[in-house]
Amino acid sequence: MSNQNVRNAGFTSSGITGGSLASSMMSQEARASAGGVHSGGPAATLQEMGARGSTHSSGFTSSGISGGSQASQMMSQEARSHGGGTPRGGTTSTVQSI
Repeated sequence: MSNQNVRNAGFTSSGITGGSLASSMMSQEARASAGGVHSGGPAATLQEMGARGSTHSSGFTSSGISGGSQASQMMSQEARSHGGGTPRGGTTSTVQSI
């Protein structure tokens, strides 16, 4: 995943850009969870990366998720909480797609 893709999606060091993919994503998450955006969800995870200005050490790469990385730990935790699979539209798959 590149820093530029995260910024282009609207996740920036100064917050989520209005009218962007990021704001749409945050809005959808808030509606789905009765008004809040959960820590550790896709929007929060991507915003954290955008605020840091660096995605390189996270383990999300163009060829997949790097073993032993923060991304692989996130994927494992998400799979365990969903009975062994990583759900489509979940945090890991959303962040990896961006």
